[in-house]
Order: sequence, then structure tokens, then C-alpha cells
Amino acid sequence: MTDLVTGPDGLTRCAWGSSTPDYAVYHDTEWGRPLRGDDALYERLTLEAFQSGLSWLTILRKRPAFRLAFDEFRIERVAGYGEADVARLLADAGIVRNRAKIEAAIANARAALELPDGLSALLWSYAPPPRAARPESFAEVPALTPESTAMAKALKKSGFRFVGPTTAYALMQATGMVDDHLAGCHVAAAQVARDEMGA
Repeated sequence: MTDLVTGPDGLTRCAWGSSTPDYAVYHDTEWGRPLRGDDALYERLTLEAFQSGLSWLTILRKRPAFRLAFDEFRIERVAGYGEADVARLLADAGIVRNRAKIEAAIANARAALELPDGLSALLWSYAPPPRAARPESFAEVPALTPESTAMAKALKKSGFRFVGPTTAYALMQATGMVDDHLAGCHVAAAQVARDEMGA
């Protein structure tokens, strides 16, 4: 078992990114790419919380239904949800119907509105400096870091729920605060080429 897999398209990817077509698209176009904006990061934060205890593939395949159910993850809209919305979401078979996670998503939207500089600024303030070298294997990729632990603590202090250090690190990976594409992955190689060109 190798940590890199070359797919039928001839591209070498982190092994998880070659396991299904859904993962290949997500790996190639989203994971590890810098994402900013309060609503965009609120979406990822919410989906990472819903993923807890489930596979990311399940969440990825349900993402269109999640976006529809949660008003495209517009923080101001979700912050205004009440009991009728909780009932509506619990009845929506297209999403993960977990009351605690649904209520956390609403509470997190309300907490995000209270942040003086916004959610994006808070989250990105915990992004670590780039690594000196890319990881060669998944064994070198941590499940959590001091930065993700500090991020989770700050979010909890601000009233956020369902965001522990491991979820925070997964969020950092997904939104490009850290780039854990392995050395040899075609996404990593493309980034090296962009860096060399000064892009």
C-alpha cells in the first residue's frame, strides 16, 4: 500500500484522493487550497462538524443538499433560524439529521456574527508558517497541532460548538491554512511550479 496512487488519468495523487471520483475532484480542486470569506469558511466549519463520526465522502456527497437546507451557509440567515427550522432540518433526508449538530450549526452562526473581525480573520490567525518540506507519507501528517488546539480553544471561548482540535486541523487542511498534499502528488508539483514562476 503506497501513500501515492497514479490514476487512470495518469495523475499521481495522495492515495485517498484516488479512491473515488468524488474524492479525486475534491482533492484536485479544493483540498489544501486557500479559502477565505466568512460564509465560505462557515460552510466548511459546519461540514467538518457534521462529519464527526462519519466519512468525509458521506458529507461531500450530501453537500448540495446541505447548501440548499442551510441557505447556502449564509451566516446571517442561519443565525436567525428557530425551532421551526430545526424541525425542518431534522426532517430533511438529504442531510445528516443529528439534532446536536444542527443546533451547533445555528449556534455557531450566531457566534460568528459576534466576532469583531469576522470568522475568516479569526480562523486564519491560527494558520502556521509553511512547512520546510512536504510530508513524504501520511505517517508525517498530524491529526492535530498546537495551532489547531489553540484555534479550537478560541472558537469554544467564542461560543462555538463541535469544533475540537482534530476537527480544527481537518478544517485547516481543507481550507489551505496548511497544505498536506504529499511530495510527489500532482497538486504539490503544480504548486511548486507556480512558486517557481512567482505566481
